[in-house]
Amino acid sequence: MKKVKMNVQGRVQGVGFRYMTKIVADQLGVTGTVKNEEDGSVTIEAAGEEETIDQFIKEVKQSPSPSGRVQYVDLQEHPMMEERKKFDVIG
Repeated sequence: MKKVKMNVQGRVQGVGFRYMTKIVADQLGVTGTVKNEEDGSVTIEAAGEEETIDQFIKEVKQSPSPSGRVQYVDLQEHPMMEERKKFDVIG
């Protein structure tokens, strides 16, 4: 099980980014959360099999939202992340 935390910057708020991220997560079987931050970025916590998480990261970097644009992703392993049963949009 691989667990990561990502802070995504760019045009990622007001463009359906969180909901499109949830769709990608649900399709891949990734669990976790996605939420908007006050600074205009989006924070994602994600857990799943290593190959699945790697694919999820790749899709997030390409922006799951057609009108979104990812400029920077701060990616960290997050082994102490709380276990979740599904992927939720929060905030």
